[in-house]
Amino acid sequence: MQQYAREPEYLTALADGTLKQLNPFTGTEVWTVPGRGNRPLGLAHPDPRPLDSDAVGATCAFCEDRYDETPPEKSRIVATDHGHETLYGVPAAQMFDTVAEFRRVPNLFEILSYEYWHANYGYTLPVRVAERRRAYLASAQGRAHVLRVIDAKLRAAGRSASQIAALSEEERIDAASGFFGGGHDLIIARRHYVPGATDDSQLAGSGTLSVADHRLFLDATLEAVEGLYDLNRYARYVTVFQNWLKPAGASFDHLHKQLVAIDERGVQNEATLAKLRINPNLFNEVASNYASYRNLMIAENDHALAFAGFGHRYPTIEVFSKSEHSFPWEHTRDERDAMSDLIHAMHAATGADIPSNEEWHYRPLDVEAPMPWRVMLKWRISTLAGFEGATKIYLNTLTPQSLRDRVVERLFALRNQGRVAPDLKIAFEAPCRPNALRYASGR
Repeated sequence: MQQYAREPEYLTALADGTLKQLNPFTGTEVWTVPGRGNRPLGLAHPDPRPLDSDAVGATCAFCEDRYDETPPEKSRIVATDHGHETLYGVPAAQMFDTVAEFRRVPNLFEILSYEYWHANYGYTLPVRVAERRRAYLASAQGRAHVLRVIDAKLRAAGRSASQIAALSEEERIDAASGFFGGGHDLIIARRHYVPGATDDSQLAGSGTLSVADHRLFLDATLEAVEGLYDLNRYARYVTVFQNWLKPAGASFDHLHKQLVAIDERGVQNEATLAKLRINPNLFNEVASNYASYRNLMIAENDHALAFAGFGHRYPTIEVFSKSEHSFPWEHTRDERDAMSDLIHAMHAATGADIPSNEEWHYRPLDVEAPMPWRVMLKWRISTLAGFEGATKIYLNTLTPQSLRDRVVERLFALRNQGRVAPDLKIAFEAPCRPNALRYASGR
């Protein structure tokens, strides 16, 4: 007979106010010590600089007046008289004919390059991609664009002007295969600053988008995830993340998501899968149910829920899909929109001045066990130091309860202002039913 094994306590409050946390999936140990959470959050802007109207669309290489500084785009979403339309493979000669609300472009500096996949797996460009590469390079504008971007990449990699000049044009072009068939893409939003911004502190982040525009942002990301799987049969997982502001790892303070195809499931997935095989209801029992019982629920709608996470190195908001579908691109229209609305609301409540990482987690393609789609929003408001390195115990400046209270208070105000989806059920309004996650219902 199998013996009963009780789950450990993931939140333990001590008499002096210290809160010890344990992550139920990774085993990460986190302490919140009284007094350390009283520091101000976010980046200070003591001397914001006025914006030059001519520079608003040209602040960084991701801006709309500088499309030609990124590799050839794979797609863009443009506004039309009838809504929005997705354009694919826009030729270089038409690059500035339309304004993209969101663009999908290859990352100039891939984590896993085309050469990685080619050398290790014999991967070559699929026929349709090779044909697009040929057609793009056949035009004078396209060839000039690719050479210009390749030269910029070589300079950034430390090549001197003389070293670049010593390369033949074909040698430089050969380095551009990743621009067309690589596995590291960006989804770049249109704006660097909010509409009507007057100074450089008024950045446009996920939470400053409208509800409708954030849904477009999520749709573009999901299409790109599925596209990367279709492109490369050796990809075992496409990881999705968003680094907001330089302290969180962003190259530019311009809103964008990153998608990277990798040839492993990743340590996080492997650790979670080991637990899930023992307890198929794991995500309900140690995530949504536990958060509800501890009054950590932040908000809920018909198809998703959000709560203050525990056992994370940084204050973390967790957003879970309730859908029975494990793969996010298989969610229904309503389920996608529900996830988008909650993620958007959490960003809006966080504020654009707090550095953050948005991390997506979902069932890997080669895994049978159902898993819910979930998104972590981590506030990068502290710096890991010697104590953490020496003990592997992490000091988190905010308790999950404090995080919940801050976000809930802000959400009520945002909903009253019409800045987040109106159907959000916040805090005590949320039904918080046990086993709300239906990922395992189709087993």
